[in-house]
Amino acid sequence: MVLFLRLFIPAIFAVALLSGQAVANEKNFRLFAPQPLIDSGVLKFILPRFSLKTQVRIALVSDPAEADVRLGDTGLPVFEGLGQTWHLALGAADHPGGKRFADWLASEIGQRTVTAYELDGVALFSLPHKASTAQVDDRIQGDAVAGRDRSRVLCGRCHVVMASNRMKAIGSTPSFFALRSLRDWQDRFAAFFALNPHPAFTQVTDITDPFPSDRPSPIVPITLTLDDLEAIMAYVAGLEPANLGAPLQHQ
Repeated sequence: MVLFLRLFIPAIFAVALLSGQAVANEKNFRLFAPQPLIDSGVLKFILPRFSLKTQVRIALVSDPAEADVRLGDTGLPVFEGLGQTWHLALGAADHPGGKRFADWLASEIGQRTVTAYELDGVALFSLPHKASTAQVDDRIQGDAVAGRDRSRVLCGRCHVVMASNRMKAIGSTPSFFALRSLRDWQDRFAAFFALNPHPAFTQVTDITDPFPSDRPSPIVPITLTLDDLEAIMAYVAGLEPANLGAPLQHQ
């Protein structure tokens, strides 16, 4: 899985108005979804992961007429759940940001993200019948040497990130070696900032929203860039996975 966490070159300031609008369109779009889908929590799970992968931000709107992309009963079938098949429809302008979202949902990583969402340990969504799986590249880019340093500075106060900080981390948090042994470790690291308890004290530049003024970070916050995250993932990719033993067998 290619985790290109920087997909766009910073926009040049002196550009024509139409070019500026095109860049803005690629960076964000408006999405309408029915309330039952919103209430399920799946969008809070998948949208941050899409934004991390693509740097495209999504704003939910309540009026389908104002949306660039709509989830509902018509369009391309993308997943099943809550007793129906959910479809994605692009607006008449074929919004470029929305097109990227559609492509991501049809890809292997997008499908894995949707089906990985669980509520109280129960998966709520599955792939639509006869859905095809796109091939993805498995390379990880980033500076592993820099990632080792960033892991120590940013993550070492809670996690064991290397042998030298084994006695300085919080014992109840999994080590990087244990996380590396998980099949979905790449997805977990790529979207760690959206997984509890990280949202309460983590800021990723250009991805996460600022902390609300009435709910500041309970601890000294962690602030990192997408380059930092890319480097950390490159470092973790080179770690020897911990041997956690065989899965438990139930009779």
